[in-house]
Amino acid sequence: MQHTIQNIADTLGAKAVGDASLTISRVSEPASAARDALAIAMAPAYAEGLKEGEARAAILWDGADWEAMGLEAAVLVSRPRYALSGLTKLLDVGPEIAPGIHETAIADPSAKIGDGAAIGPFVVIGRDVVIGVGARIGAHVSIGADCRIGKDALIHAGARIGRNVRIGDRFTCQSGAAIGGDGFSFVTPQASGMEQARGAMSDEVENTGHQWVKIHSLGGVEIGDDVEVGANSTIDAGTIRATRIGNGTKIDNLVMIAHNVVAGENCLFCGLAGVAGSTNIGDRVVMAGQSGAVDNITIGSDVVISAATKVLSNVPSGRVMMGYPATKISSQVESYKALRRLPKLVRDVAELRKVLSKGNGKD
Repeated sequence: MQHTIQNIADTLGAKAVGDASLTISRVSEPASAARDALAIAMAPAYAEGLKEGEARAAILWDGADWEAMGLEAAVLVSRPRYALSGLTKLLDVGPEIAPGIHETAIADPSAKIGDGAAIGPFVVIGRDVVIGVGARIGAHVSIGADCRIGKDALIHAGARIGRNVRIGDRFTCQSGAAIGGDGFSFVTPQASGMEQARGAMSDEVENTGHQWVKIHSLGGVEIGDDVEVGANSTIDAGTIRATRIGNGTKIDNLVMIAHNVVAGENCLFCGLAGVAGSTNIGDRVVMAGQSGAVDNITIGSDVVISAATKVLSNVPSGRVMMGYPATKISSQVESYKALRRLPKLVRDVAELRKVLSKGNGKD
């Protein structure tokens, strides 16, 4: 697929300079760009690579001297990474899923599939499922009974959606994600060792000889509009009420959202983040990679949780958290600085003890 420089600039709301009729068919890093590629050089450091490539056009930062770089045309943008989102959307054709329902797909007779939907090979669609207009579902996807999926969804190959899941419009689900599985919820006839430890904060617990009994998940999952779920991520069904994910929230690969969690709108959950059961999360919260939150706490809106941070208690809105256990970032940085000074402090104390010991000996 080819695009003119002018078409790209119009799509991005940016400025085209030079020969705006020049066409490109792909994008490339500057040093490896061929003549039909648009080089991505949105900062001076990246523009140096243009000398090594053959690009005739590039996307550059606002005010860049494109002619001095030997280019025939350029697109000038004021916010490079934001422009990159629009550019990649324009050029991404997505997975190839033929229109209609593939002959190997199996759909229960009660299922309702919207106009213009594309259902790939070996898809299984359960009882009373409703799939919205224009949805695209890749090969080997399974959708459990009584699910609702909104319009213009894109579900990549191999995703698993359990029963009683409600999903809004423009949903994107990457391969291998599992939505609506049972929550990890078990109980014992009497207080388990874990309950004893948590309640008394004791060093030892009694041997109860118990067995774990499953609490079944009846609540399903509710997902808003414009949500994306990454590859091999999981969202567990709620116990009685649904686990909920708000509009616009984006979930990276290998993220775990446990049963009964409520996550607000426009949150980001980065790779390997985990949220334990019944935790409430506000809007626009960012959980960076490998961060985690324990169960039954509340995290306010606009909270930023840095990488590998472990949140063990409630967090007020607007707070930036860091470390284990999580504290506000200024406190954590202060502690890190003190920790780095600790070896020197130990040496100083040892020297001081020697001096005091010698002084006591003379007395």
